[in-house]
Amino acid sequence: MHVKQVKIVNESPYPLPKYATEGASGMDLYANIEVPVQLASLERVLIPTGLKIELPANYEAQIRPRSGLALKQGITCLNSPGTIDADYRGEIKVILVNLSGQVQTIEPGNRIAQMVLQTVEKIDWLLVESLDETIRGAGGFGSTGLTEHNPLNG
Repeated sequence: MHVKQVKIVNESPYPLPKYATEGASGMDLYANIEVPVQLASLERVLIPTGLKIELPANYEAQIRPRSGLALKQGITCLNSPGTIDADYRGEIKVILVNLSGQVQTIEPGNRIAQMVLQTVEKIDWLLVESLDETIRGAGGFGSTGLTEHNPLNG
């Protein structure tokens, strides 16, 4: 397996993001805050990580929620997955929201999100008058579950 090196600046006292297991896709990001942050129900906040990265061309970093934080505290990421473009050089910050009914606390150094790196394909638009037909056609939200073999079709 080839591992690509990516430049990173860490202005926090917390560890660099790393894969927790051999099969992990995401790396945890830590809250680089000096004091705890209280999040009221449905409140959102921007939490810094202290990290800056220099992604290679045709890569992006996706910022995603941590399942444990969502399950245990009802805290998730807004704008999920958030995208960090290859040409962005500023600090990575995470938009968190409290979806629970109680005040939740983010402590300094808490793992607040995970970051997944992905390649990005670039395209050129080809303007045409029509598109190829498919079985789905223009069927929108929920349409793929309605087939001739589905008893809900009547």
